[in-house]
Amino acid sequence: MSTLPDGRYIDDAPYDPNVDLSAPERSDMDASNAVLVWRKFRKHKLGLLSGIFLFFAYAFIPFAGFISPYTPNERSADHLYHPPQAIKFWHDGEYVGPFVYPTTSVADLENFVWTYETDTTRPMPLQFFCKKTEYNLIGFIPTERHLFCAPEGATIFIFGSDRLGRDVFSRISYGAQLSLTVGLIGITVSFILGIGFGAIAGYFGGWIDWTVNRAIEILRSLPELPLWLALSAAVPSNWGPVSVFFIISIILGLLDWPGLARAVRSKFLSLREEEYVRAAEMMGAKPGRVIRRHLLPNFMSHLIASATLSIPAMILGETALSFLGLGLRAPAVSWGVMLNDAQNLASIEIYPWTAIPMLPIIIVVLAFNFLGDGLRDSLDPYT
Repeated sequence: MSTLPDGRYIDDAPYDPNVDLSAPERSDMDASNAVLVWRKFRKHKLGLLSGIFLFFAYAFIPFAGFISPYTPNERSADHLYHPPQAIKFWHDGEYVGPFVYPTTSVADLENFVWTYETDTTRPMPLQFFCKKTEYNLIGFIPTERHLFCAPEGATIFIFGSDRLGRDVFSRISYGAQLSLTVGLIGITVSFILGIGFGAIAGYFGGWIDWTVNRAIEILRSLPELPLWLALSAAVPSNWGPVSVFFIISIILGLLDWPGLARAVRSKFLSLREEEYVRAAEMMGAKPGRVIRRHLLPNFMSHLIASATLSIPAMILGETALSFLGLGLRAPAVSWGVMLNDAQNLASIEIYPWTAIPMLPIIIVVLAFNFLGDGLRDSLDPYT
């Protein structure tokens, strides 16, 4: 680099014919859309952390039995309403490893509550990769192996036990299998109906658009909660838990599609006038191909963000129905069913840990909302 008499700089390096002078200076100019979305999404810390949390939450669903020290309906008649137990590592200043102290139940006949006396002189180490009650790993592999178990003569109630002596932590782990899955099934039904009817109405218009719009307006004018209650009450009481689970999932999906259909319709009304759509039609592309290959990809960012924001609504819907006794019922285990057992405010006041199942609901719903916000901001990387 040399300096001219007027103060300007000039590059006196030898000419390199291999240098592409037309290449852009910014590396993101050649990056794919997926790379641009990821670069922006990873800057959204809450969205990124929520996505990681939800990934592990769904990844652990098939292994709920392995993580849980007990099966969901395993009872301990001697430990009704047992308070949460802390896992300790040090005893009398000496490192022992993970252990618990044994407890003994005592009936307080004056206050009519269960109390527990802890023997702090006997640390009892936990057992790892132990054999206890049999369960089905990933739903179909029978095994008795658990990640950790209580030692003989002691219990391990991390979140306490309920009125029947069942471990709350184990039931929360098993309940995630239904409570988290109901949103995926419901959103699948909702997306199939919403995208299908919305795309048809927005692309073809005319009497088809008028008919779909009237159906959407009728469904959206109905009060949501009473409609949920009516449809759920129509489910036969003698149906098994699996059948009720799928029916509840379908009901939630059937009631959620009108909002998505209206958004798809409005977007397609504007996109169908674009030049690339007209060009595809002039080249002989059928309506199905135009919708699938040209219109939906331009609307995919909104669909992904809408899915992450709709799933928590499905989870809350299942929880509300199960809490009211019109959704899943025992012996099925979900977070809503567990909250149904904690309806007695007097019991919650005495045994507050029975309301712990509301915490995973709050955490999961917040995580989905943060993830949806992050995806909504990132799927348009040029903003």
